[in-house]
Amino acid sequence: TTEYFLFFKFSDQVLSITPQTQEQVDTLRNVSTHYETVLWQPVSNEYISTQVQVHLYVPGNSSVTVKAILQTHGITHKVLLANPNVLTEMQMKNDSTDPRSGSTFYERYHTLEEIYDWINRTAQDNPRTVKAILIGSSYEKRPLYVLKVKRWWRKNRSISKSGFCVGVDLNRNFDVDWGIKGSSQNPCEEINCGPFPESEPEAQAVANFLRRHKDTVQLYITIHSYSQMFIFPYSYTFDQAENHNDLLEMVQEAAQRIKRYYRNTYTYGPGAATLYPCSGGSDDWAYKLGIKYSFTFELQDRGEYGFLLPPSHISGACNEALLAVKTIAVKVLEKTQAPANHHTI
Repeated sequence: TTEYFLFFKFSDQVLSITPQTQEQVDTLRNVSTHYETVLWQPVSNEYISTQVQVHLYVPGNSSVTVKAILQTHGITHKVLLANPNVLTEMQMKNDSTDPRSGSTFYERYHTLEEIYDWINRTAQDNPRTVKAILIGSSYEKRPLYVLKVKRWWRKNRSISKSGFCVGVDLNRNFDVDWGIKGSSQNPCEEINCGPFPESEPEAQAVANFLRRHKDTVQLYITIHSYSQMFIFPYSYTFDQAENHNDLLEMVQEAAQRIKRYYRNTYTYGPGAATLYPCSGGSDDWAYKLGIKYSFTFELQDRGEYGFLLPPSHISGACNEALLAVKTIAVKVLEKTQAPANHHTI
């Protein structure tokens, strides 16, 4: 007789789950902590609450167990991404030998080497308007550049003292109410704020650069994904920023213009009230330094693809971000430039 064996291979999936009761909240927190899963949204399981949508990346080898737990506790789910591995492979695929050849360069994701090449070539091709400035090195000794144009970096790769977990969330490593809200000193957490403020070379390089130029930098924007949000200070407190109304006016106009031109919706407001309280962010730090127009952009999308936004969406996301930058920059110029007939004594 011939024996046949059946092997079932389950693919990775991203599940959308909205807990209805505190028991379901506790179950989801347990699943995201004790099983091989990755919490995409919210950023930490402490923010899982009733009626708040959760996006959970479930590897194929955990799929049966996780879904059984959900079913046992009456937790319904929807599959957001049936096979995210395909999207991951698509993002890594690059048939071009010349990193800037063809019209689709800005519709693909690129390796770090290609990005460096793009930075250097752009600076070389536009010496009058673009300058690449080396401001430091990452933990793994990769160069960090600021691309200066006249008229972007969650966890790095640093190794904890324990040696078990890698990385610090750089946007929780700045010296503003450091380590208090929405962060963790556990190096295995995605929101690890590091052992002390500016412990990481990347955060330190950005902070030092801004300190040196704080008298000339009028606008600071840090760009993230995903959620489609425009956020401004404060995130570490519910207190309003001194120029709250100006900041609100700027992001409101940016969101309205994106809605008008691209039919896409962005929410906006101060970070703590709009997203969640969070300490150690670079936008709050820059604002406290004296850069009074400081923003965080959360780009596309709202969770359909999440962190695996397909290359075909790059152009749209960039167009929306550029429109927002231009809208806010014009407003900042209007607020900061002296009138033509003004004389300085």
